[in-house]
Amino acid sequence: MQLVKASRDALLKPLQVVSGIVERRQTLPILANILVKKDGERVSFTATDLEIQIQTSAEIGAGKDQVATTVAARKLVDILRALPESDVALSLAAKKLTVQSAKSRFNLQTLAAEEFPTVAQAEFSADFTLPAATLKYLLNMVHFSMAAQDIRYYLNGMLIIVDGATVRAVATDGHRLALCEVSKDGATNKIEAIIPRKTILELMRLLPDSEDPVRVQMAANQVKFSFGSIELVSKLVEGRFPDYQRVLPANNTKFVTVGRAEMMAALQRAAILTTDKFKGVRVVLAPGSIKINSTNADQEDAQEELEVEYSGEGLDIGFNVTYLLDVLGNLTSEHVRLSFGDALGSALITMVDSEKFKYVVMPMRI
Repeated sequence: MQLVKASRDALLKPLQVVSGIVERRQTLPILANILVKKDGERVSFTATDLEIQIQTSAEIGAGKDQVATTVAARKLVDILRALPESDVALSLAAKKLTVQSAKSRFNLQTLAAEEFPTVAQAEFSADFTLPAATLKYLLNMVHFSMAAQDIRYYLNGMLIIVDGATVRAVATDGHRLALCEVSKDGATNKIEAIIPRKTILELMRLLPDSEDPVRVQMAANQVKFSFGSIELVSKLVEGRFPDYQRVLPANNTKFVTVGRAEMMAALQRAAILTTDKFKGVRVVLAPGSIKINSTNADQEDAQEELEVEYSGEGLDIGFNVTYLLDVLGNLTSEHVRLSFGDALGSALITMVDSEKFKYVVMPMRI
């Protein structure tokens, strides 16, 4: 029975949308597969890792019948990538999926569609829309501060707060914290959710840079994003996110504005001579200048100096240079504003022309 007849790229595009969440090592063999459902000309593709489920569809079906099966995601995608640009046909017979293009032919094992564990959808209590580019910007501004494999599992994700007409995103790994907010149309009851790191990274990969709407539905334990032909459903991280408001320094008295690109280039050069393990640099603030110093175990050192408009008290404070480069590389504004307290207090980095982004970085002993 023929399932699909389409150009290679028309078939590969939806498969690449869903296959990103399929892990190479699985506890259940069927989780390495994608669910392929044909209903007339519409063919849907679904992948899940039991935490996230992504589904998309395309009008590439052959014939009017209905049929469903599952097949190894990585193998199918790798085959299609290796084929030259031409028409491809998928057909199902004797529990095997045949991929045929010109004189190339591949037979893949399948597993029954009934065994595929689709995620049950919750009752959503919040429902709003954002332009895709706005949501992508929001995630992009804070994602680098998420923890990766922290034992405090609630840090391995991003806190999303919907309150009235504002959507705020917060991420922290315990050493630095990023916060950004955007406005949306219409007021919504306040709801908070910690979205897993993997879900955030998939969303950033899939969201287009367009004004197309993204529908966001949130429940106590689940979130759903719908845009274009893509539907992404994810479980939420359980736990209590730290009180980020307490982390924001309120009493910093030393303020300086620097060119973002200039500061970033100086930090990159100083980072060359940092110790691999600690990546520490000293930021020395003095009237008229900021100096960036680094040393390593071989007793080598580097010093960079930037001219700035500053006339306050001096300060000598250490930072992980990676944390500074992460934020400077992510911002697009020409200038950034740095505010400091003392050598033991956190620094705050903001954009000169907007109060809607804040980045807090803790000092380190060097």
